[in-house]
Amino acid sequence: MTLFDWYSLVMVTLGVFFFVAGCVGLWRFPDELSKLHALTKADNLGLGFIVLGVVPQVGEVADAIQLLVIWVAVMLAGAVSCYLLASQTGPASSELSGNEQGRECKEQTYDKR
Repeated sequence: MTLFDWYSLVMVTLGVFFFVAGCVGLWRFPDELSKLHALTKADNLGLGFIVLGVVPQVGEVADAIQLLVIWVAVMLAGAVSCYLLASQTGPASSELSGNEQGRECKEQTYDKR
């Protein structure tokens, strides 16, 4: 195996690790906002590592650029969809001020334990 193969193997393995971590976060976290946070952060990072691992293996520069553009598009779509879901979920969508929202969120978190 060449150095590029080892690099790809390490990057793809890291990407799979972050995908699994995001799935565990989705499964384990109690509320919707925490689940969204775990999915968007871990999956974007996981996809980034996988793309960075696959880029040295492609034959054409255009293919590498296309992979990077797809990664950026997925990050933007994830951020927008997470924002839209979060704005319609939980105490943040109520008509409370910032301090009252924080107190209510903390109280709900402690009540669930």
